[in-house]
Amino acid sequence: MQCRIQELRHKEVVCLSDGTILGTVCDVIFDTVTANIISIVIFGRPRLFGLLGREDDYIINWSQIEIIGEDTILIGGQYNFTRRKKAKLF
Repeated sequence: MQCRIQELRHKEVVCLSDGTILGTVCDVIFDTVTANIISIVIFGRPRLFGLLGREDDYIINWSQIEIIGEDTILIGGQYNFTRRKKAKLF
């Protein structure tokens, strides 16, 4: 199956082990030398309607993706992700 990066964006990411919805894919990190996708990025949820900023971003390795469906991306049982901290303004 082939998929464009534009089609990959806005798909919901769900954990298979507990059914947690992590959010939607907002960005993709790829290696410019090999043209392989390294990970997907899910932006943090807004706090208090965005007035207090956002939570940390999720960065999920491409190897942890089990299934890419029409509307969702399923992450394997024991998913490991890193949280990217936002820069503080003050």
